Amino acid sequence: MFGLQHWIHHWSAGRGAHYLKFLVLLLGVTALAVVYDFRAYRGFATIEAMDTAQLARNLAEGKGYTTLCIRPFSLCLLQKHANQDLEDLLRRLPPDRTKWTPDQQAKADALVKPAQLTTPHPDISNPPGYPFALAGLMLLVPFEYTIDPSVRFQMYQPELVIAIFNQILFFLAVWMLVGLARRLLDDTAAWFCALTVLGSELWWRFTLSGHSTVLLLVIFLGIVWCLVWLEHGAEQLMNIWKMLLLAVVLGGLAGAGMLTRYAFGWLLIPVLLFMGSFLGTRRLLLCGVTCVVFCATVSPWLARNYELTGTLFGTAGYSVHEGTYSFPDTRLVRSADPDFSRVDVSDIPDKLLTNLRTMVTNDLPRFGGSWVTAFFLVGLLLPFKSTSLSRLRYFLAFCLLTFILAQCLGRTHLSEESPEVNSENLLIILAPLVFLYGTALFFVLVSQSRIGGWEVRPVFMAAYLGMAWLPLGLGLSARTSPVAYPPYNPPVIQTVSHWMQPGDLMMSDMPWAVAWYGHRTCLWLSLNSEQEFQFLHKQRRINALYLTARTLDNRFITQWVRGENQGWGAFIAESLLRREVPEGFPLTKAFADLFPEQLFLADRARWKQP
Repeated sequence: MFGLQHWIHHWSAGRGAHYLKFLVLLLGVTALAVVYDFRAYRGFATIEAMDTAQLARNLAEGKGYTTLCIRPFSLCLLQKHANQDLEDLLRRLPPDRTKWTPDQQAKADALVKPAQLTTPHPDISNPPGYPFALAGLMLLVPFEYTIDPSVRFQMYQPELVIAIFNQILFFLAVWMLVGLARRLLDDTAAWFCALTVLGSELWWRFTLSGHSTVLLLVIFLGIVWCLVWLEHGAEQLMNIWKMLLLAVVLGGLAGAGMLTRYAFGWLLIPVLLFMGSFLGTRRLLLCGVTCVVFCATVSPWLARNYELTGTLFGTAGYSVHEGTYSFPDTRLVRSADPDFSRVDVSDIPDKLLTNLRTMVTNDLPRFGGSWVTAFFLVGLLLPFKSTSLSRLRYFLAFCLLTFILAQCLGRTHLSEESPEVNSENLLIILAPLVFLYGTALFFVLVSQSRIGGWEVRPVFMAAYLGMAWLPLGLGLSARTSPVAYPPYNPPVIQTVSHWMQPGDLMMSDMPWAVAWYGHRTCLWLSLNSEQEFQFLHKQRRINALYLTARTLDNRFITQWVRGENQGWGAFIAESLLRREVPEGFPLTKAFADLFPEQLFLADRARWKQP
């Protein structure tokens, strides 16, 4: 009898109940993921997803951190820095090249070849954290990259595997949030908060997107956990060595976050503000340790970028100029030699104010993809019994302000192409913590909810969850297309890409898709079909041009004549109307079956090869 009572207590109120809740949550998330993937699965639809995935494939295949998606601006940075290094080297070497040693000749060649596209192109646009994580996944799980043309295309298997990987990370993040909410609130509120996050339709879209956002969420919650433990340790006079260990972990997590997304590095400011405000007499030592570990984590990668380009962040460091009056749309990344002397001093302030107005009027009201944000805004002003909960809201407020400024300044064409699900959306990372404070306020309100002696708390809780889950339910009501077409049609892209040999070079308006689906080297479409194209063509022969609906379906006046593709407007018009390329263009063979939805020009009839 005693054993039976002990067993019942173990699974109802003891340690077993904890495991049982974990199992229920795991089964629930798994079931929801299966239903969501079946009803709402959609292949990669953004530049960032395909770009990082092809980087990961190169890493997994032992090709180093090299890219098949080449930005002309990336080529420009490498070229200019290589030229400077070459000039410095030549000044130290004998004028007579015949007197150079083999090592000296090799050093000179190494400075020239990367810029001339004769060797694998190093990526200087993306931080390495997420591609390395995906590369590890590719080594562990079999990826099937080849698309069978004889079978009706439903989904690209590698993208589904990456989506499942992100959904596993999402479950881990939810479980971390449950533990945090149990510490700051109580068990009921913790599970209620978890259900609210699980019902966020926007987060489920991020799991399918292929972005690094879910990984960043796990890192962010790890940082929050460290701060809560440090704040509690300062109050309870925890052993100094334990607090130093937490500071080391905190600095490492912040560094890992920056190596996953550069803009995430700004989070170090709120972290240090929180530590300096609430960690008592040990704050200077702990802040110093955190900063040292953070710098030690990111320094090797920044040194690599500086060695290649003379800048710490490569092309990503110039994102503050993208979307300004001087460099609208994709003009900067597609330029082989941008003229920064034309930059006006008011460009960046204007960009900040313009994007800040958009964020305040559009993004913040829809923050996190749920109306629960409204509870969070009021919850910031509510006095809480928990000291940790009260102090943590200051950290959240600091993060919100910091990320708003960073997102406004770093906004580029990526946000224009996909306004909500993009790698520049930093605010979404704060959403689970926002939901936690919204849940805290809700429970304060429902604890006082009685109407004529009737307990209405269950009704309010059901209504709250129903409203939080409504967008997800509506999203599952209609099955979406598994292909993001137009413009992405993976079987066609892979077929066209495989007309090229691995050593050939293609130019396209979606080189990230060619690199991911076709695994071929591809230049981003140059600014025009004359000077810029010829400049790149002289560095290395361009064997084919592949244009899709991204360009051919543009509006004539606003995009072909005046917009981002104005340099190709006359070329496209002449090719479409006269059905022949302008005189003097080196690629004259066209594959007629793709016309007019797509345009494929090559130096020879490559599609006729056996």
